Amino acid sequence: MKKLGVLGGLGPMASAYFLQLIIQMSEAKTDQEHIEVILHSKPQIPDRTRYILGQSGDNPMPQMVQAGKGLAAQGAELLAIPCITAHYFQEQLETEIGVPILNAIEETAFYLKQAGIVRVGLLATDGTLSSRLFQRCLAQHDISCITPQEQDQRAVMHLIYRNVKAGKPVEFPLFEAVSERLFAQEAQVILLACTELSLIKRDHVLGAGFLDVLEVLARKAVLCCGRLKKEYECLITEGVRISHAESCTGLSG
Repeated sequence: MKKLGVLGGLGPMASAYFLQLIIQMSEAKTDQEHIEVILHSKPQIPDRTRYILGQSGDNPMPQMVQAGKGLAAQGAELLAIPCITAHYFQEQLETEIGVPILNAIEETAFYLKQAGIVRVGLLATDGTLSSRLFQRCLAQHDISCITPQEQDQRAVMHLIYRNVKAGKPVEFPLFEAVSERLFAQEAQVILLACTELSLIKRDHVLGAGFLDVLEVLARKAVLCCGRLKKEYECLITEGVRISHAESCTGLSG
């Protein structure tokens, strides 16, 4: 088994949930059959969205590189970053750390393509939307992408920063309203493309048509470093909104 390094703390609860997902998804009958994971949770890394948008000059790169090199020095052969916005820095991080980093955005696009999905809604931070990493990657796989209108995007940021990151209860009706407006624009699937939104899925029943990017990342980590339980081959929540419900076949690789 490859040794997995997790560059975490962005935010802390999402990193803890990522580890939980890896354990849940692993086909293991004993402690010894689970993946070896090294976690460095460093919440002090500066805010990625504020830096990307030019609202802060505090570059998160140096601290991410330092943490990544520390993981590599401890024997990590593959890294995962349970923060979608941080993928903006992925190429530079790989170059400076010298260890491959799983790309949650590319893995999500590949997963959707395999599932036959052609139109998605995207819930993410302002930084992720501004970087257009998802939009460009999805377009390469012939998948169109709908993003929230300005007022709804403010609501998404409120849910991320004022609810989940602040440790407060999620205003779930707000999440539902934003999601329904994306479904109304014929999104087949809504991507939870921020790890704080993953925690909303963890704690609430979302219904049909959602794909959690953190689950995609955890699934890929397990496939690379261990063995995946069959029940995690299909990650899109089931229901009538998905016109390709039979499309989970062929997703085990």
